[in-house]
Amino acid sequence: MSGLWFEELTEGLVVEHAIRRTVTETDNVLFTTMTMNPAAAHLDADYSKGTEFGQVLVNSMFTVALVVGLSVPELTHGTILAQLGLDEVVFPKPVFVGDTIRVESEVVSARASKSRPTQGIVVFEHRAHNQRDELVCKARRTGLIRRSPQASS
Repeated sequence: MSGLWFEELTEGLVVEHAIRRTVTETDNVLFTTMTMNPAAAHLDADYSKGTEFGQVLVNSMFTVALVVGLSVPELTHGTILAQLGLDEVVFPKPVFVGDTIRVESEVVSARASKSRPTQGIVVFEHRAHNQRDELVCKARRTGLIRRSPQASS
């Protein structure tokens, strides 16, 4: 287990995640087709040349899933019981095939669960940047996190 216990996730904690990921065309095509999204902006290079971006856009739902996934090893691997929600998801800049995404996460709030004494509720803000240091995604995620065994006894 590499995730942090509820007690370690204090408000204001910022984690720069070690793993970065370059997005591939295969990532985009597989995710887009598996989720039944036929948007030409994600699948049709010729169509995309005529858009303001001039190239295929990476599916934004893939982007937010990648952002959350890149945060898991240092934050919630083995300690999260449930993801309770995503809020305030924004994509200020597009992601393109070949972009390398890095993520930092901040604990926005943390409180003990009123109904589950061995758990707490934590809100994370995930911020993703590309290799040009442009903010490409920001999302708030709420998770139900285990308290450490020592705190629960």
